[in-house]
Amino acid sequence: MSGIRTARPQTVTYQRRVNYTRARRSEQQQQQQSKMECEWKPDEQGLQQILQLLKESQSPDTSTQRSVQQRLEQLNQFPDFNNYLIFVLTKLKSEDEPTRSLSGLILKNNVKAHYQNFPNGVSDFIKSECLQNIGDSSPLIRATVGILITTIASKGELQNWPELLPKLCLLLDSEDYNTCEGSFGALQKICEDSAEILDSDMLDRPLNVMIPKFLQFFKHNSPKIRSHAIACVNQFIISRTQALMLHIDAFIENLFALATDEEPEVRKNVCRALVMLLEVRLDRLLPHMHNIIEYMLLRTQDQDENVALEACEFWLTLAEQPVCKEVLCGHLSQLTPVLVNGMKYSEIDIILLKGDIEEDEAIPDNEQDIRPRFHRSRTVAQQHEGDGIEEDEDDDDELDDDDTISDWNLRKCSAAALDVLANVFRDDLLLHILPLLKELLFHPEWVVKESGILVLGAIAEGCMQGMIPYLPELIPHLVLCLSDKKALVRSITCWTLSRYAHWVVSQPPDVYLKPLMTELLKRILDSNKRVQEAACSAFATLEEEACTELVPYLAFILDTLVFAFSKYQHKNLLILYDAIGTLADSVGHHLNKPEYIQMLMPPLIQKWNQLKDEDKDLFPLLECLSSVATALQSGFLPYCEPVYQRCVNLVQKTLAQAMLYQSQPDQYEAPDKDFMIVALDLLSGLAEGLGGTIEQLVARSNILTLMYQCMQDKMPEVRQSSFALLGDLTKACFQHVKPCIADFMPILGTNLNPELISVCNNATWAIGEIAVQMGPEMQPYIAMVLHQLVEIINRPNTPKTLLENTAITIGRLGYVCPQEVAPMLQQFIRPWCSSLRNIRDNEEKDSAFRGICTMISVNPGGVVQDFIFFCDAVASWVNPKEDLRDMFYKILHGFKNQVGEDNWRRFSDQFPLPLKERLATFYGV
Repeated sequence: MSGIRTARPQTVTYQRRVNYTRARRSEQQQQQQSKMECEWKPDEQGLQQILQLLKESQSPDTSTQRSVQQRLEQLNQFPDFNNYLIFVLTKLKSEDEPTRSLSGLILKNNVKAHYQNFPNGVSDFIKSECLQNIGDSSPLIRATVGILITTIASKGELQNWPELLPKLCLLLDSEDYNTCEGSFGALQKICEDSAEILDSDMLDRPLNVMIPKFLQFFKHNSPKIRSHAIACVNQFIISRTQALMLHIDAFIENLFALATDEEPEVRKNVCRALVMLLEVRLDRLLPHMHNIIEYMLLRTQDQDENVALEACEFWLTLAEQPVCKEVLCGHLSQLTPVLVNGMKYSEIDIILLKGDIEEDEAIPDNEQDIRPRFHRSRTVAQQHEGDGIEEDEDDDDELDDDDTISDWNLRKCSAAALDVLANVFRDDLLLHILPLLKELLFHPEWVVKESGILVLGAIAEGCMQGMIPYLPELIPHLVLCLSDKKALVRSITCWTLSRYAHWVVSQPPDVYLKPLMTELLKRILDSNKRVQEAACSAFATLEEEACTELVPYLAFILDTLVFAFSKYQHKNLLILYDAIGTLADSVGHHLNKPEYIQMLMPPLIQKWNQLKDEDKDLFPLLECLSSVATALQSGFLPYCEPVYQRCVNLVQKTLAQAMLYQSQPDQYEAPDKDFMIVALDLLSGLAEGLGGTIEQLVARSNILTLMYQCMQDKMPEVRQSSFALLGDLTKACFQHVKPCIADFMPILGTNLNPELISVCNNATWAIGEIAVQMGPEMQPYIAMVLHQLVEIINRPNTPKTLLENTAITIGRLGYVCPQEVAPMLQQFIRPWCSSLRNIRDNEEKDSAFRGICTMISVNPGGVVQDFIFFCDAVASWVNPKEDLRDMFYKILHGFKNQVGEDNWRRFSDQFPLPLKERLATFYGV
C-alpha cells in the first residue's frame, strides 16, 4: 500500500543489550530515544488510510468487518504500522475517543500476537508514548493506555522495562487527578495479570515498595483511587504474598476504616478482601470476628447488588472454616432472614428470565444458550449392601434453576450459603428457618412463595432429620404447587421435590411416590421450557432413588417420555436423553418387554439416524443408548448391528484424525476425542447387555486393533473407557481377546497408577476379568501387575471403589495362580479383608474369596497375624455357595484345631458379639 512506509533504518538507534541489567538507561540512550521520537512522523496519506479503516471497523456489517480484518493483517507486514496505531491513540486529539481507543485495542491485539517481532524502535516508541499519556483527560483513553501497558508487561516485558513500575508508582503522587487515576488503573491491571512475577526474585521484589505505597492511598479523597488501591492489594491475599503479610495488620485496620465508604466499588473491594482473608489469615480476623459478622450482615443487604453478592460470599467461605459453628451460632437469628430475603428473584431477574412468558414451548432454542455437555467416562464399580451402585461422585443437584441469567447472582449465592450452613448447623438452623417458612410458603405473592420453596430445597440435605416430621404435610403441598399458574414456581418446585426424593421413596408408594410421579410426568409435558427442563432433571433424580419401585408404572412413564420427544426443542431433548438413560439404569431388565421396546426404540433410532457423526448431540444420545442396551439385553438385538458399526466407525475416524493432527498439526485440527470415548462406552454397554451374542459383530470388525491404539492414547479418559470395554469383551467373547493378551497385559500393568483413579480402577478390573478367563495361563503375566496391586491396596486414602476392585483382582489372580501370589499374602490380607466385607454377594466377590482360600491353603502362615480380619470378612457373606462355605469351614476349623481350644477361646473373646454369633451359627466355631 502506498501510504505507510517501512521504518527507516535510522529509527532503530540501538540494539537491546542481551545481558539485561536493572541499571537505569544512560543519558545518552535517553537522548537517542527522544531523537528517535522526533524522527518518527506519520505519513499523512498513511494516517488517513488507517483512520478510514478504524471508521469502517465500527460498521455493523459483517462483510465490511471481515475485509477490515484482512487489511489489518496485511498492514502487520509493515514494521511501523504499530507506530501509527499508538500515534492515533495518544497524539491525535482531534479524533473522537471511540476511534482512538479502538486504535489502542488493535495495537493491544498486535502486541499479544506479534510483540516479539516489533523492531526495537517501534516498541520503545510505544512504551514511551504509553507512559507520557497515562494521565490523558479522557477516562476511556486512560483505560486503553492501561490495558496496553499491562499487555506489554505480561509479554515478559516487566524485566525489559525496568522503569515501568518505579515510574507508575512515582506518578501516583502526581497533583493531577487524571495522572494518579490512570497510573493506578494501569497498576491494578498489572497486579491482576502479573501477580506471580511481581512476587518473585526476578524483579527484585518490587512489592516491598508497592504494597506500603498502595496502603497510603486507602485514605485518598477520591473514591475511584481508594477503590484501585484496595483492588491492587487484594491480588496478593490468596497467595499469602510475604510483602503483604508483613503489613497485614495495617491492611486490616485500613479496611475497617473504609467499611462504611459511600462508594459501592470501595465497599465491594472491602468485602472481597475480608472474604479472602477469612481463607488465608483467619487468625488475624478472629479477634474482630463479632464486628466483622455484624458488618457483613449489613453489607449482604447492601442497596448495590454487587456489594451484597461479594458480602454473601463471606457466609459460603465461613461455612468451610472449622470455627464457623462457634463464631456464627450467636448470629443465626439475624443471618437466616437476610439469606432467605436474598433468595427472592429481583425485578431485573424476572425481566431477564422472561418470567412473565408462561408458554414458550414452540419457540426454538437459541443455540448459544446450550451449554457444552461433557461426557462422563465409564467407571466399573461394585454393588453394596442396601443400595445400587456406589459412585464417588459429587451430587449434581445444585441450583440450576435460573441458568440463563448471569451464572452467579445474589439469589444463587444466598441459596448456596443457606445450603452449606444447613450442613454445618443441621437441625439447629430449623429454629430460625421454620417460622419464616410458614409465612413464605403460603404467601399470596408468587415471588415470595417461590423463594420459600427454594429455601425448603436448599436446607433439604443438612436439615433432613429435623424436617421429617413436617414432610407428610409439606410434600402434598409441594405436589399442589407443581400446578401453580406461574412457570417459575412450577420449575423451582420440581427441584425442591427432587431434594426430598429419598424420603418419598422410603414411604408407602401410594401415599407420596405415586402422586408425585403423576404430577412430575405432567410437568415433563409442560408448555414452558424451563419447567420441562426442571421436571426432567427432577424425574431423573427420582428414578435414581426409586429404582425398581417404578416398574409398576413403566408403561405410563414411557408414554410420557416418548411423547416429550415430539414436543421438545433442542436443549431439553438433551436432558430427556438423560432421563431415559437413568430410567434404564434404574429398572434394568424390567424394561425388556416387547411393548416397552416398541414404544422406546423407534424415536431413539430415528434421532440416531438424523444426527451426523460430527454432531455433539450424539454424546447424550449414545450415553442414553448405552444404558438402554445394557438394560434391554437380548431385546436390543434387532438394533445392535447398525449401532455397533457406527461406534466402531466413530472410534476409527477419531483415531485417524488424531494421527493426521499429530503428523501435521498446522494443517489438521485436533479431533474431539469425546466422540471416541462415548462410542467406546456404548460398545461396552452393548457387550454387557448382549453378552455372547456380540461375538459375530466383534469377529467381523477391527475393534481389537482400534482398542489397542485407544489403550495407549495420551488422554486418560480414552484409556479409561478402552479398559472398561476390554473387560466387557473379555466377559462376552474371550476367544477374540485371547490372541491379543500378550500385547494388552504390559499396557495394563503400566496403567496401574492410582494418581489417575478411574484409569487405574478400570485397568485393575479388566486384569481380574482376564485372569478368570485365562486360568493357569495367566502365570507369565502375574509379575507385570502384582506388585502395583499390592501397593495400591496398602495406600492410605485410596477411594473405596478402587480398593474393592483391587482386592477382587488380587483374589482372582491368586485363584488361578496361587503359587505366584500366595507368598505375598501377609502383605495384603488385612486391607483385602477390610475392603471386601461391605460388598454384596456376587460372582466377583465369589471368585475373589475362592482365591483367598486357595492362597491360605498354600501359605497358611501368611494369614495368622490377621486372622480376625479374615473371620470378619467370612462373616460378611449372606449366602455363599455350598463349596465356598466348605472352604471357609475347613480354614476356620483348621485354625481352631491348630491353636487348641483354650487359645481359640481367648482369641474369639476379642470378637464383637455379632461376629461371634454369626461364626457360631454358620460355621460352628
